[in-house]
Amino acid sequence: MTTAGPGPLRLEPTAERSLRDLLFERGVEFLCGGVSQCGGCKIRVLAGEVPVTDEMRAVLTAEEIDAGWRLGCLADAHSAVTLEIAQWSIAVLEDHAELPFEPAEGLGAVVDVGTTTLVAQLVDRGSGSVLKLETALNPQARFGADLMSRIHHDLAEPGTLRAMIRGTVGGMLGRLCEERPLEEIFLVGNTAMHHFFSGISVEPLAAVPFRSPALGPRYFEARELGWSLKLQEPACFLPCVGGFVGSDLLAGLVATGLFESPEPGALLDLGTNGEIAVGCRGRIRCASTAAGPAFEGGRIGCGMRAGGGAIDGVSIVDGALECSVIGGGPPRGLCGSGLVDATAAALELGWVTPSGRMSHGRKSIGLAGPVALSQADVRELQLAKGAVAAGFMLLLDGRRLTASRIFLGGAFGNYIRGESARRIGLLPSWADHPTAAGNTALRGARKLLLAGSRRQHILDSVLASTDHVELASDPRFQDAFVDCMRFPVSSQRESDRRAEPAPTPNLQAVGCWAW
Repeated sequence: MTTAGPGPLRLEPTAERSLRDLLFERGVEFLCGGVSQCGGCKIRVLAGEVPVTDEMRAVLTAEEIDAGWRLGCLADAHSAVTLEIAQWSIAVLEDHAELPFEPAEGLGAVVDVGTTTLVAQLVDRGSGSVLKLETALNPQARFGADLMSRIHHDLAEPGTLRAMIRGTVGGMLGRLCEERPLEEIFLVGNTAMHHFFSGISVEPLAAVPFRSPALGPRYFEARELGWSLKLQEPACFLPCVGGFVGSDLLAGLVATGLFESPEPGALLDLGTNGEIAVGCRGRIRCASTAAGPAFEGGRIGCGMRAGGGAIDGVSIVDGALECSVIGGGPPRGLCGSGLVDATAAALELGWVTPSGRMSHGRKSIGLAGPVALSQADVRELQLAKGAVAAGFMLLLDGRRLTASRIFLGGAFGNYIRGESARRIGLLPSWADHPTAAGNTALRGARKLLLAGSRRQHILDSVLASTDHVELASDPRFQDAFVDCMRFPVSSQRESDRRAEPAPTPNLQAVGCWAW
């Protein structure tokens, strides 16, 4: 996939490839599944004609339309157009860490089938080194950034998402191996990705209690998948744990070593589907939370991925906000780490109250250039962080870990500042030095690929020691979620706490520690 870089992009739609298809190929995501509900796929027309529809007028302001803004999910054109779409360039967290390995002949590959992005590595089994890497957007994202949108689409049109993901992954692997034979391929992903890829019905994942009977590993010959690869052993999509907790978290437990550590710890893989595990050798509890795409810039008014032009950091300097921009150029939007920083700074300055309301009648807070933090953006962040914090609390169930034993996985977890995560209540107040663990899903998959004779023992140990907790059926979760949506009260902001009603319910009543 070719992604958009800084500067204008000229596209020439045809009868076979519509403007929407070309936009998606350049990284523009249709966060609400292309039904014009969120306004998250805005593009700006610099030259050419993209007609304005009634649906666009319902989402965009007259000023935005006059300035050339359109909704990508509804965009149509019959001739060449020049657009500004650079904010959707892909930045994927890679992983080249050296790992222990048992020397073996030939090449292998591992694939992280993420909800948003795909990463594939070609691995030399003799040296354990990564030879090449491919990244791409998950093509299913055109049917929605969140899993539920895709599940509903798959139920309506079975097989569409399966063909998409298999074709894209097969193309990535083909470019990696360049007709050289592959001995093994291991794929990891959450339970929905496991089912989509494997052709398993996602109906059990469409409603509570989200329990699927088909969580085990799945094996495929190359011809079954439509791949023209020389594959010596069937490709394996590693097993899921339960609910929406898939083999990506299982691989994360392998990467961090939590499954064999005598010391308790936690892994939070924060993305559209937030996955959490707490425990140590022989006793690990895990769960998933529907965090939504806010941590990756989705459904945020000026949201974007962590690419060139993204505000990725916000700090307070002399009572004002100072922003850092990836690439050092003019700001184009706000990525996940910048969103958390901006909200944390606004809380400290008293511009946002613990309830999440902007103070003194503000509708938005200007950050830099055209980029601003809106009231709706703060609410989206509250929903995301509330789900993760509540799930983490319930899994901890009164335990207090060493802060350095909290591992943050995924791109968002790798770049978020611990201070800001604590200030908004995403992490507890004592978690002052969490460990940025990188792409734990990819690393764990590679560790298993290179484990040789120990591989099955490792998988059996992780699965035997890990219990899945279904948060949606836990009667405490909704109360915890409501309470965790509030922001913590800073010591400098005691007056805010006195001015607002106390949070209810009190989580002490359900055996959880205070943030």
